[in-house]
Amino acid sequence: MTETARRTGRIAGIGGGLVGWLVFVEFTSGVLQGYYVPLLTDIARYLGVNDADVNWLEAAQLVLSAIAVPVLAKLGDLYGHRRVLLWSAVATALATVSLALATSFPVFLVAWALQGLYVVWLPLQVALIWSRSRRTPGAAGQTRRATGLIVAALQAGAIVGALGGGQIGQNLGDSLGLVLVLPAVLVVGVCLVVAFRVPESEDRTGGTVDATGAALLTVILLVVTGGLSFVRLNEGAAWPWAVIALGVLLVVPFVAYELRQDDPLVDVRVLRRPEMWPVQLTAGLFGVSVLGAQGPLSTYARTDPEVYGYGLGLSTSEVSVVIGAYVISMLLGASQFARVTRCTSPRTTLIGAATLVGSGYLLLVPFHDTLAQTLACVSIAGLGSGALVAALPAAAAAAAPVGRTAVATGLTNTTKVVGGSFASAAFAIALASGAPVLAGGAEGTAGSLSGYLTVWIICGTTALAAAVALVFVPRLAFSDPAVPEIAEESRA
Repeated sequence: MTETARRTGRIAGIGGGLVGWLVFVEFTSGVLQGYYVPLLTDIARYLGVNDADVNWLEAAQLVLSAIAVPVLAKLGDLYGHRRVLLWSAVATALATVSLALATSFPVFLVAWALQGLYVVWLPLQVALIWSRSRRTPGAAGQTRRATGLIVAALQAGAIVGALGGGQIGQNLGDSLGLVLVLPAVLVVGVCLVVAFRVPESEDRTGGTVDATGAALLTVILLVVTGGLSFVRLNEGAAWPWAVIALGVLLVVPFVAYELRQDDPLVDVRVLRRPEMWPVQLTAGLFGVSVLGAQGPLSTYARTDPEVYGYGLGLSTSEVSVVIGAYVISMLLGASQFARVTRCTSPRTTLIGAATLVGSGYLLLVPFHDTLAQTLACVSIAGLGSGALVAALPAAAAAAAPVGRTAVATGLTNTTKVVGGSFASAAFAIALASGAPVLAGGAEGTAGSLSGYLTVWIICGTTALAAAVALVFVPRLAFSDPAVPEIAEESRA
């Protein structure tokens, strides 16, 4: 048996085959993330909205996720990570079915937002893995490798979802409701797997859920995203920007309140650790591209260059090729990040991954005219994105105090979705600004070219800013102690 096979066998055996079942859970999460992307233009036409408005779907989902993830992660630490994983899976299944039944944009918006509860699955799964492995030598390394395995499943699911959504949407485009209900079958499977095959975590912490903190966080997110929506609806007015500024200022009393709590929703004290704050800042900046840019990428690929003078003019099934190339590169990045980490260090790997993301999106600014150029740029960004998706929750778990693993890993998702929600709302404004006008004076449904360039510039610069932030992480952060790791390898 090869060393790789022995290592994979040890990882898959954590918790009596726990990782094997979690692979299916995260595969389904990937399908949900990839399936709808090639269909966004079709969904927009079905609901009677423009391409720019698709970003409000993402913004609403990410805002709800940002509120729900820290609460559900804390409930996992208090009452069991498996139990909360099951609750969120059931809620996601109900929302997925509701998407297929919705016939208006507001109803679809609510169902889409509720489906976003699946974002808590990954931090809860990392907490389950850490709970099972933390008493063994080389626990941080095992958690990194196991996380890489389930994130690779996530990316594989995103590939299957993107390709499947494109092909099914192309063939069953006249029955969009049927197309949208198919992912619900997999989510119901997740409910059954978690209910009957996933063991509960062993660690528990005392305390209660910080309801006041959750309410304050909700107000902040709603005020900021509400301000962004007002900017979209009241072009040229100054008062929406004042609303946004108010939302940002509300962070100050929120932090002050959380520091006074013995059991806060967002543990600012843990967040201030030198090995933690750059990771959480990176997650927020990374969310701008990994969560905010997929919608614009899909709608740009569908835009007809013969009508608008830009875009790729691809069909629903052809868009899935672009999305598939992106998630395949993410799969490669996620599956190889642990190997690269062993050759360098977790810190160096994170910096390199963020730099790849920034480079890929900035290259899209001059190189977006052909399918080959677009595929090359998104593949570069995807390599770094896959590594970051896998590395960030594992890094947070390794840096977290005992009993706060889910909260710390959940915080990476919270900051990521906060970054993504703000970006999605901002991108909706950017794409609607300077909306193209067709011959005869009719307003087109496509986003503006200047808006797409703005999206790519923002994604690239925020990723490079994350790489700079990671320079401040202590050099050997997130690494296992040398002696236990050597002992583990010698036993292999």
